[in-house]
Amino acid sequence: MQYYSLQDAQHKASFETAVIQGIAPDKGLYFPAQIPSLDPEFISQLHTYTDQEIGYEVIRPFIGDEIPEAALKKIVNDTLHFPFPIQKVTGHTYALELFHGPTLAFKDVGARFMAGCLGYFRRSSSRPVTVLVATSGDTGGAVASGFYNVPGVDVVILYPSKKVSTLQEKQLTTLGGNIRALEVQGTFDDCQRMVKSAFLDAEIQSHRQLTSANSINVARWLPQMFYYFLAYKQMKAAHPRLVFAVPSGNFGNICAGMMAAAIGLPVSHFVAATNVNDTVPRFMQNGRYEPGKAVPTLSNAMDVADPSNFVRVLQLFGNSLPALKEKFTAYAYTDKDTARTMEQVWKEHHYMLDPHGAVGYLGLQQFLADAPELTGVFLETAHPVKFEDTAPKAVRDEIHTPPRVMSLYGREKNATLLPADYDAFKNWLMR
Repeated sequence: MQYYSLQDAQHKASFETAVIQGIAPDKGLYFPAQIPSLDPEFISQLHTYTDQEIGYEVIRPFIGDEIPEAALKKIVNDTLHFPFPIQKVTGHTYALELFHGPTLAFKDVGARFMAGCLGYFRRSSSRPVTVLVATSGDTGGAVASGFYNVPGVDVVILYPSKKVSTLQEKQLTTLGGNIRALEVQGTFDDCQRMVKSAFLDAEIQSHRQLTSANSINVARWLPQMFYYFLAYKQMKAAHPRLVFAVPSGNFGNICAGMMAAAIGLPVSHFVAATNVNDTVPRFMQNGRYEPGKAVPTLSNAMDVADPSNFVRVLQLFGNSLPALKEKFTAYAYTDKDTARTMEQVWKEHHYMLDPHGAVGYLGLQQFLADAPELTGVFLETAHPVKFEDTAPKAVRDEIHTPPRVMSLYGREKNATLLPADYDAFKNWLMR
């Protein structure tokens, strides 16, 4: 499989090059040169395959022969070693729980898959590679866990100071080893801007070999297709007409779902649910892409004003807004909406939402109000315990704390404080 830059379709790269570079030299995101089609028989018999077999069949066409079958199967097996259960919440509304992995967040899948790919590609290299990642919450912990002690890989995580939860910060600042955390005095967009600038800096590139573990990297983005296939496997027999509502920040997750549909998964519609960082919902209404400044919210992993992956969403639909509207709807919600929904769903249905899942639930309910014949699945992207310090008081005491989380709170934070200034970041990298 070849990949091309969305800035210049003439620039082509292999899967390995796309993974190691993270972003094209012209600052464009990589996109598959061809969108494969899965065998319809495979889709119809999905229930007969294991999760790991499904993952292998879904991702294999995007890699080709660059990773041998046995090695790729091992990467997939190591990635999908925890469950992805569907829980009925009410009526035609179901939650797909993606928080049963090592760091209790959906990003465990992409981080572990990318770590496996990068470990394979770097297996015989003597020069270490530095993984740069900006996080608005869960990405940092997932990347830290996935890449911890991977030989030949150093990890540098940038996160916005005082804008991630206590548990999220502990997960990305306490491992040590090959993991370094930079606490940036700014927003996630500042962190993402600094990371992107580093990839275009020839001086840094001559000093360190860089790659990215954000969802801009194809090895982080594409394995998120697995969620949708595994959900369909569980829902197909009783509910074949599905709508997926996805809490959306950088839009990598929902874009992966739309790629899953493009390669053959039957999905009726996708709903992107955002917080007040509503660049995409506004675009869907007026056709103008006008990112502002990121606003902090309860659903902090979605505090993204300029979502990188939305260009990939547009590319899937030939950059046609009318075509996109046929399969995609976007709504935005306030913190007040989020908190009220967390309280209401717990009280009425005894299901505990995290703030991001609450936004997804709201988006699904709004869409299904006009399409009651469909069944909806919203993605619960993180365990509620990750947000217990900001959850509404009415539900805070009801949040279950998994035993493996308790030990994290006693670990010492180890992070370097930096201003939201590229020169300061560059000086740190060039040490």
